[in-house]
This record gives sequence, C-alpha cells and structure tokens, in this order.
Amino acid sequence: MRIVVNGQQAFGKAVLDALAARGDELVAVYCAPDARPDRPDPLKAAAGELDLPVFQPKSFRDPAVHEEFAALKPDLCVMAYVTKIVPSSFLDLPALGTIQYHPSLLPLHRGPSSINWPIIQGRTETGLTIFWPDDGLDTGPILLRKKTPIGPDDTLGSIYFDRLFPMGVDAMLEAVDLVRDGKAPRLAQDEAQATYESWCTADDAGIDWSRPAGDIYNLIRGCNPQPGAWTMRSGAKLQIFDARLAEGPADAEPGTVLSVDENGALIAASGGAVRALRVRPDGAGKITAAEAGLKSGEVLGA
Repeated sequence: MRIVVNGQQAFGKAVLDALAARGDELVAVYCAPDARPDRPDPLKAAAGELDLPVFQPKSFRDPAVHEEFAALKPDLCVMAYVTKIVPSSFLDLPALGTIQYHPSLLPLHRGPSSINWPIIQGRTETGLTIFWPDDGLDTGPILLRKKTPIGPDDTLGSIYFDRLFPMGVDAMLEAVDLVRDGKAPRLAQDEAQATYESWCTADDAGIDWSRPAGDIYNLIRGCNPQPGAWTMRSGAKLQIFDARLAEGPADAEPGTVLSVDENGALIAASGGAVRALRVRPDGAGKITAAEAGLKSGEVLGA
C-alpha cells in the first residue's frame, strides 16, 4: 500500500518511524505549518531523514490541497495526532480511506483532551481507538480499540507516555495490517454512550477545596503535567503536580495546610486531605512543598 502519514509531534514521528522500520511504502507526510522555523516539528524532521516529501497546508478544505494529495495516488492515509479539521472530501481520497488514532475508548470522551477527562472524572479504565474519521468530531466507525486501567496514582503523564503512546503506535501498525489484508471492520459508534468534552484548560484546573478530597486528587492527577491544577496562595497562583490522597480531620477548614515536612504538605478537603508533593509557585519552577515555603495553618484558595 502507498501510505501517507498525517500528524505531528512525537507521536506522529513514532508512527512514521515504526512504519518505515518494517518497510511499509511511505509516499509523503502531512503535518502542521511550522510554528517556529528554527524548530521543525519532529514528524517533519523525521520525514526529511527519510527523504519523503512534506506538505504543510494551512487548511484541508482548499481544493488545491485535495488535488495535490490525489496526485500522490495514496492507498491509505494514517492520521497520527491531527488537530486540524480534515473534511471527508479529503479523507476519502485514498483508495482504501483514512484511519485515525484517538486516545480514548470511543464513543467515550470525544474531543481534544480525551486523556485528561477520564482521570478527572474518576474512571478506572481508558484506552485508545483506531477509527475511520468522517465529518463529525471523533464520530466515525471503529476499526479497533485497546483498553488500559487507570491506577489510583496514575496521572495524565503516566497514562499517555507509559501506555497510550506506545500502545497507540502498535495499534496503528495492527490497523494498517488489517486494512491491507481486507479485514478492517467498520463498527458504528453507539451514540447513546457518547460523551464529549472540550479542551481541559487552566479554567478547568482550579481547585475548590470544599470539594471531596477524592475529586480534588483526581483533578490534580488528570491535569499533571498539563494544564496543571492550581490554587491561590496569598493572591498568587500555586500549581500542584505530584500528590497523594490522604486522611484528614473532619473538622478542618477546607484548604488549610495541616502539616509540612519532607513528605509534602497535607491540605484539608471535604472528607479527607490531599498531600501535595511537588508544586510550582507563580513564576518559578517545580519544587517541593517545603521549598515553596508552605506553612502549617495557612489557608489556600484565596
């Protein structure tokens, strides 16, 4: 098959490298326009090393972009981390269509921050989907899915880098083989089970210490490392990254720092407490709670 890879960043590069390593016929790469000319996208750089032509359209709705793509005579387009809207008129140009990676168990968690939200919502399982994209947002038929548990101390970083990233590369190769062999299913998504969440932003990451401790802990780990859960401390923002769920006195005012030692800062919440291990004061780097000068008795959140 003549394969075009459309993607960006480290995941797009990893998929391209994996396809090249096993000898697949790669004919071109599509990636986002350069944000900085002096810092090319990793996928673009990898394509250069393989002497593959690189296309960086500003829009996939441009008829000239469609003509350019069709001239490559692709059999399959593999989309590996694509954030631009790609219309079906482009997706359908390859002889065998287009397949795409999405880091959730579709139809759950459609949308751009699909790794954050399952953790924030307290789910114990997530996964990835390879699907046939259409004009909807993550709505196309499913080719395959892979599951992985969300452990009690997993974060956005551990779920993605330790599992969904390497699992996703392997799943892409498996999906390409299924397409090549004529065995790739197209299973309709169950719309009754569908959920959608938009970007997980700093506005979503603010900590309300009156919430149950378990909910706060899930927010912190679902935003670690991005966008970083935060609270206010004496009028300045304090982000909390590594943390643990802990027990705390039932009568403590939410947000009260109960203790600070080499094990972190124990902070009261409803029904328990959260132990903050690594924090980032406004304008500084990540440091321990003790290094940040947190003191027993101070109240966070204002």
